[in-house]
Amino acid sequence: MADIQMAQPDAVPVVSGTRDGRFAKSLIYVGGAILVVAALAAILAPLLSKWGPTEIDPSGTLAAPGGEHLLGSDGNGMDVWSRVLHAARIDLGIAVLAVALAVVVGTLLGLLAGYLGGWVDDVLMRIVDIFQAFPTFILALAVSALLGGGFFNLVITIAAVNAPAYARLVRAEVRTLREMQYIEAAKTSGASTLGIMWRHLLPNSLTPVRVIAPLNCGWAMLTLAGLSFLGLGVTVPTAEWGSMISLGTSDVVAGRWWTSVPPGLALLVCVLGFSLLGEGLQERADAKRR
Repeated sequence: MADIQMAQPDAVPVVSGTRDGRFAKSLIYVGGAILVVAALAAILAPLLSKWGPTEIDPSGTLAAPGGEHLLGSDGNGMDVWSRVLHAARIDLGIAVLAVALAVVVGTLLGLLAGYLGGWVDDVLMRIVDIFQAFPTFILALAVSALLGGGFFNLVITIAAVNAPAYARLVRAEVRTLREMQYIEAAKTSGASTLGIMWRHLLPNSLTPVRVIAPLNCGWAMLTLAGLSFLGLGVTVPTAEWGSMISLGTSDVVAGRWWTSVPPGLALLVCVLGFSLLGEGLQERADAKRR
């Protein structure tokens, strides 16, 4: 009886961990599937619609869904279905590239500040403090107004407001890792500072970054849509979900919902995909720690 009673507590964490692992996998699979479908739709956009994203149908202005226009047309006579598909290229492309750039810059700054410490840490963290002193969207508005619109300017804008968070995250990880015995062993063996940072600290400090990056991709898409909605991002006639929502705002009041609801739903679904993927990665990381 004593043996049976002692075995019971050991069985509970295993079941809990298994359930957490399954839940995490479900989130990752669902989120990943949504993003794969969105990416395929963006890539195959020219094949999925017979209209171009900026092609105008003079006889089909504000046409209701159906017939020649699957999701109707906007006030300029452009096909909504085609523009929603082609806008995915802009929104997904800018979001992913901006977060990737933010990860690279933020990781580099955090790695240098966390390992070198001293005045390097003080200078870099004060720069980060300046960026984080403002609300992120307000800062994005300011940077976007300074740099202007355009694909690459928007990538830089969104990356600039995301990079400080990664810098602080990696710095905190590196400050913990640099006290580990294997780092001391690497120093004793004569490894260079650059070698220690590249071979030992960088790979081990990226775990939280991999979890947060997908969530930030969703935030980046919302930021881009917000900037375009206010006229500081992608502008008409280029297809982008935020500018499409802005253009169709007045139409919704008049009952012509199809000019702004489809791009809004597309944005919602993609952000949901990134959120589920990020949450799944977070759940899996937590399950491993348990």
